[in-house]
This record gives sequence, structure tokens and C-alpha cells, in this order.
Amino acid sequence: MATKAFLLYLLSTFSVAILSVLFFTHQNDHISYQTRLSSLHSNLEHLEATETVWPDLAFNWRLVLATVIGFLGSACGTVGGVGGGGIFVPMLTLIVGFDTKSAAAISKCMIMGASASSVWYNLRVPHPTKEVPIIDYDLALLFQPMLMLGITLGVALSVVFPYWLITVLIIILFLGTSSRSAYKGVEMWKEETMLKRELANQHEARVDSRGELLIDTEYQQLNPREEKSMMQTLCFNLRWKRVMVLVILWGAFLLIQIFKNDLATCSTWYWVLFCLQFPIAFGVFGYEARKLYKDHKKRMGTGNLESICEASIAWTPIHIAFCALCGILGGTVGGLLGSGGGFILGPLLLEIGVIPQVASATATFVMMFSASLSVVEFYLLKRFPIPYALYLTSVSILAGFWGQFLVRKIVTFLKRASIIVFVLSGVIFASAITMGVTGITSSLQMMEDGDFMGFLDFCSSQ
Repeated sequence: MATKAFLLYLLSTFSVAILSVLFFTHQNDHISYQTRLSSLHSNLEHLEATETVWPDLAFNWRLVLATVIGFLGSACGTVGGVGGGGIFVPMLTLIVGFDTKSAAAISKCMIMGASASSVWYNLRVPHPTKEVPIIDYDLALLFQPMLMLGITLGVALSVVFPYWLITVLIIILFLGTSSRSAYKGVEMWKEETMLKRELANQHEARVDSRGELLIDTEYQQLNPREEKSMMQTLCFNLRWKRVMVLVILWGAFLLIQIFKNDLATCSTWYWVLFCLQFPIAFGVFGYEARKLYKDHKKRMGTGNLESICEASIAWTPIHIAFCALCGILGGTVGGLLGSGGGFILGPLLLEIGVIPQVASATATFVMMFSASLSVVEFYLLKRFPIPYALYLTSVSILAGFWGQFLVRKIVTFLKRASIIVFVLSGVIFASAITMGVTGITSSLQMMEDGDFMGFLDFCSSQ
């Protein structure tokens, strides 16, 4: 019921926000073509600054503050599986002084670094409950193609959508997902409390008043798993065939973006390459979806109710289509925002029944591919200064590793995986505040300047 209410909230609020653009379009019907074209370009400057601003890498209070915020944002973001782009972009523009386009590019570098170090840490950690890899490769192969396709669509929509609409949609989405994640965290906390209480009662029932074990108490003999070395765990967690499929998918999307950027916008070959992404993404997604559906149907036929992968949902066509839409939505938001799409993927994995440790490991694994794709493209386009990018990426690499290490230790000590969910909710909420404040400020300034507030033309706005 809570999931349906959340989806209804997103559908209704998104519809109201998008339809409200028609009001601004109607209000601007009297504007001449030349004035509107000039206003369109003025509007675009808030999304992609035309003037490149690259501050020098020098030791000062701005660099220190950016280091602290970047470290904390990367540490908490990778633990929750969301990356932290909603925090990095405002930090780089408001504190350090980068232009919006460069800030988004450096944000991708930081997300890539934090995700890569988190993946390296997670590969050396065993699954908390099963003898399976901690990264769910089935879910990674299901969501990664849709996420990459969504990022491409999000970049295109960032040119078409007015800046104020992007701000409103981000605030609606982030507040909704953070609230839903917090609700899931509270539920998990209550379940963990009940479980700990039951375990404590069972322990007391087996011990008499003198602290001696009762002879006639029934108990199950525990069979602890065989301890593996770090290298054995690393080799067990890696599934090279699955990883190679993701690498090939990553390379295909990268080549398309490189060739597409060298073509004239809206030319025939531009649209051919743009549309080529759809069969590639749906091909990989369809292969994995078909596998999950067939396995689920076979298990149901034999009466085996065990989950095929970490998700506890039934892999029916409706649920698979729902996951596809959520993957595209997450990538689209990532393209609009300049993040890795984890703000949708992290909460979604929790929503479909994935335990927090696996949700975090899988989300960061997927984000590593999507963020690195953008970083390579930005590097080829020379969108960010190398010294600053290397420094902040190094900070994020350290933060991603130590963030995972400290939170995992806390979860193990307190025996409460819900802490990961609360971290996820907190990072998304903080991103909603930072992106909301900066977005609303810029939007109000655009309204005062009389800029065009309706939908923009894709081809003429490039």
C-alpha cells in the first residue's frame, strides 16, 4: 500500500509540475521570435554555463571546506549507494567557484572515484547471510542498461526542460525518495529490535538462575560458514562473464557518445546514433529479464519459493516492466542532475526487498560504470581541469573506502543494517535541500530577468 501511495505521489506531482509549463508558455505567447530566442539562450546559461570558470588549485579555506564536504558526501553517499552528486554540484559552484558545466563534470569524477573504492572494498567482503556474491549481478545487468539509456535521455531533456521545472522535479523526487527510505529504515529498525529481543529471550530460556546451560533445552547446532581468506572472497565475489557484459555495454555507449558529439545536432546520422542506444540497452535488459522470468517460472512450477536473486519480488512481466521504467527514470534524473542515478536505484533496490548491504554494494557497482562513462566523455571534451579533478577524486576514493569500512563495522557491532538505510535517506534529503536552495535562487533570478519559462527547442538550443 505504501509503495502505491508513493507512486501516486510521484505521478500526480510530476504531472502538475509539467502541465504548469503550459501556463508559462501561454503567458509568453506574445513574445516575438527574436526575443524568445534570446531568452532561450539566457535560460540555458543556468543549465550550462557558457563561460568556463576554473579556479586555481591553491590551499585556502575554500579548498579545505570543499575537501571536508567532499569527504563526508562521498563517504555517506557510497554507503547509501547514491553517489552524492546532489551535494557535490552545489558545493563546487557555491564554495569553490566552478561554472555549472564544470561542476557537473568534476562531480562525476568524484562519484566515479568513491564508487570504485567502494566496489573494491565490497568485493573483499562476504555476503552477510548467504553463500553468494555480495554484488547482485542479476540486478546489475537488469538495471545498468536502462540507467545508461536514461542518462542519455536526461542529458537531452536538460536542454529542453526549463531550469525551474528541473528544480521542482528534483525537489519532488528527492523529498519523496528520502521520506520513503526513512520509512523503510524505521520499519527495519523495529524488526531488528524485535529480532534482538527474541534472541535475548531465547538465550535467557536456555540458562538457569545460576547462569548454567539447561540440559533439556532444545537448541539448534550452529554450523558456521568456512572462513575464507580475503583473496578467496575477492575471487568468489567476482563474476567475470557478467562483468565483461557490463564492460562491453559501457564501451558501446561510450563509442556512440564520442561519435555523436562530433556530428551536427539533429542531423540524420546524429539521430541514427541516438536511436542506436535503444536496441543495445533493451537487448541486454531483455536478455536478463527473460532469464529472471524463466527462472522464476521454473521455480514456481517446482514449488521452490526461494528468491532468484536478492530481490523478494516475483519476476512477472509487470514487475520487470516496472523495474525498466524505474531504471530509465533514475538515469534520466542522473542526466538532469549530473549524478550517477543512485538516488533512484538505491531506494528502489530496498523497495523490492534487497537487504541494505547488498543494495549498497550493487548500487555503487552500477554507478561506477555510469559515472566512469561520463568521466571519459567529459575528459575527451576537456570539460574539467585535471589537477582539481585528480585531487577531489583522490579525496572521494579515500572517503568511499573508509565510509564503507566504518559503517560496516558499526552495522556489525550494533547488528542493525537499518543504519545504511538512514544514511541513504539523509544523503538524499541533504541533496534535496542543497539543490532546492540553489535551484530556487536561480529560478527566481530568471523570473526577475523576464527569461522564457516554457519548454525549449532541442535543436536550436544546442
